[in-house]
Formats: sequence, C-alpha cells, structure tokens
Amino acid sequence: MNASRLELSREEMREMGYRVIDILVEHFATLADQRVGAKADPEAIFAKLMEPPPEDPAPYQPLLDQLTRDIFPSTMHVNHPRFFAFVPGPGNYVATMAEALSAGFNVFAGTWLGGSAAEAIEVVTIDWLRQLCGFPDSCRGLFVSGGTMANLTGLAVGRHVVLEDRIEEAMVYLCDQAHSSLEKALRVLGFPSRQIRYLKPDPNFRLDPGELKAAIAADRAAGKRPFCVIASAGTTNTGAVDPLPALRAICDAEKMWLHADGAYGAAAVISDAGRRMLEGLGSVDSLSLDPHKWLFQPFETGCVLVRQGAQLRDTFRILPEYLQDVHKHTDEIHLTDLGIQLTRGFRALKVWLSFKVFGLAAFRDAIAYGFRMAEFAESKLRAMPDWEVVTPAQMAVVCFRFKPGDDQLHGDLVDAMLKDGFALATSTNLWGRTVLRLCTINPRTTEQDIELTLQKIDDLARERLRMGHSAI
Repeated sequence: MNASRLELSREEMREMGYRVIDILVEHFATLADQRVGAKADPEAIFAKLMEPPPEDPAPYQPLLDQLTRDIFPSTMHVNHPRFFAFVPGPGNYVATMAEALSAGFNVFAGTWLGGSAAEAIEVVTIDWLRQLCGFPDSCRGLFVSGGTMANLTGLAVGRHVVLEDRIEEAMVYLCDQAHSSLEKALRVLGFPSRQIRYLKPDPNFRLDPGELKAAIAADRAAGKRPFCVIASAGTTNTGAVDPLPALRAICDAEKMWLHADGAYGAAAVISDAGRRMLEGLGSVDSLSLDPHKWLFQPFETGCVLVRQGAQLRDTFRILPEYLQDVHKHTDEIHLTDLGIQLTRGFRALKVWLSFKVFGLAAFRDAIAYGFRMAEFAESKLRAMPDWEVVTPAQMAVVCFRFKPGDDQLHGDLVDAMLKDGFALATSTNLWGRTVLRLCTINPRTTEQDIELTLQKIDDLARERLRMGHSAI
C-alpha cells in the first residue's frame, strides 16, 4: 500500500476485489435464506460508527467484515424475493458489475470531450427506451438519478416551452394519487401549492377526465393559466394508469403540456399486458421512468424522455467560457446540454450491458412474471377467510385488508413484519382506510414466497387481534 498516493499494490487490489466479489456473490446466492432486512436502532448504529476521522491507514479486511456484520444487515434488502414494500429494487448481477466498471474507470459522461464513447452508449440506450415506449424519432432523453429528477427535468422543459418560464397564475393538474415527487419537483420549479390542483380519482383511482375539464374551465374563467397535466403511468398506491389518450386530447384542445410520471410503471410497456395498460404512452410531451424498478437495475437509474428532444437543449443549454473547447464542434453531443447535471456518471452502462447479456425477451418475461405474481397473490387472498381485496392486481400491485382489524392493526402489522424479518409489505391509505399492499416486481419471487408471506401476515394479524385490537 502507498497510502500517501491513495494506491494499493496490484496484489492488494486483486485480494480486495476478490473479497468484495465473494461478498456480492454470497449475497445474491443466499437472498431467499436471509432476513428481508432490518431497520437500525439509531442509538445502537451510531454507537458502532461514531468516532473521530481516522488519521492512519487500516487494513481493509476488518473493515469489510464490519460492513457485512454491522451495516448491510441493518438495511432493507430491497432485492429480496419477499420484499414487497413500496417499490422493490430487484437489481441484477450483470448491472452490478457494470456499475463497478463505471466507477473504476471513473467515466465522466457530461460532454463528448470528456466521455464520447460513454455518451454514445447512453444515446443508443436512450434510443432503445424511446422505441420501446413508442416515441417518435424526434424524442431525446437522458439518464438521471431517479423519478424525482426525471419529473423535475420533464416539467422544467414544459415550463420553458409553454410558459417561457413565467409561472404567474399558471396551473398544474394531477390526481391525488400522484407521487409526492411531483409536488417536490413543482416546488423546486417555483410553483406554490395554490397553483397545484389535486383532483379526486375515479372509482379505479385514475385521473378523471371530466373532473379535469371542469377544473380547467373554472380556472380559465377565474383568469388563471392552465399549463400542464401530469398523468400517472402506474401509481405507487395501486398501479393505476391514468387514461392517457383522453388526457392527450384535452391537452391538445387546451394547448397544455402533458407530462407522464412513469417512474413506476412505464417500463412495463415492453410486455404485452403493460402495453395494453399504457396505451398512448408515446404521445405524451415528457415522461419519467425508472430502470431501477421494472428494468431491474441498481440504484440510481432514472430516465427522462421528451417527445421533441430539441426542447431539452433549448431549456438547459448554457455556454460558459470554460467549456469553449467542448462546444467548438457542433456535430458532437453533450448530454449536459440536455439536463441539469454537468458532472454525470456512466449510468447507461448498466442498462446497456444487462440488455445485451440477457436480451430484451428476458426482461419482457420478467415483467410478465411480476404481473402474474400479483394475480397469484390476489387469488390466494380471495380464498383466505377474513381478508378482502381492496384493489385487484394491476401493474403488479394488489391492495388488501384484514376485515376484523382496524386501521391501527394494519399499521402495527407492518411493524410486526419488520421485527419478524421473514417478509415485508407496507401500508397505504385508500378511501380513508389503511390497507396493506404487495408489489411483486421481483423476478426472484416464487409462488411459495407469496404463499408463506400471506400466511405469515395472517398469523400476525390474528395474533394481534387476540391481543386486543378492536374490530371495525
């Protein structure tokens, strides 16, 4: 080791690398036998970690041991086959290795001068996603950290194109089932809450075109400026997809921007069932999607697509003098011109490499499998005494409720699952009631995993009912 140069010897690098690979392989190979994860106790975890900054070198072996002993077990394994909470992050090993290569070469993918081949792979991979989502050749996009940044980017383009960045009295419309990242993005873009109109959903938890038309008409009559409709292409709560063709027609008539938040569901368009659910996806003006969900990539892998890709550059391109050497060749592509970041990592590599290694058909089959697992869970729930299906399986999400239990019992069930460690589902609120929710997008999940998880939840619910939780 040459610590002053931050270097290990060739042999030390190999030894450490092989040890890290062994840890990763063991993790992937034994996931089903592990706990689903754990939430660390703040006092306990900080007691293990809080110390002065280390002045002197230390051998890596005990540090890796500390990570495997104290850190990774105290996280949620979102790639676990029985992690059904929120939206799982299944990942895949090939993409994990791509991430290591990207970090090792420390590729800068912000300008053609800094990383031309990396940018070329990103352009190609984005074009694959463009085709899969049904966008025209004019579409452009880029990889970002996740759905929040993708939504922010798409909405920033809409603000620039439709409003010329003058947001006074401009109104945005979305269903109350929309993801919280959208309000966060709108706040960053300068829209106060009074300019964000949340609409009640239809009985299927979708944005209601009739409610939307009425709200737009009322706002126009009040002198406001209806600007943007945000559709959900797969809500987190129930997997609902807003009626994209109807919303497109409204936005065309009203000359409004249509953004679709497909962070959860959009990538399912590559499957037959997903394509039927996502009719009209390629007609929106901008779209977010998260390959770290349905396309099984490691965090952080979000994506934004804009139907008229030149609008990205019109919104974000700035030419400072210190980048004059970068922009002298007009035929080159600079992805920093299409988004917020100048410093950009090589996120595209993991998507590109896993697509190449596994093939698109494998991803299509994995998505279809996730749909079937939710349908299987629904069928089991319908056969279980005292359980009701609140929303049927759609987009690999099913919501359900223990009929004898109150809202508190359902919340306590989540805590009980966390403590137990065998599996994890989380809760949400639909029509004023707390319900449990399974999200089954992990291709490692088996029917047995679902059966055992539902049996565990049933056992925990009945145990808590015996302990004194009241019936509704």
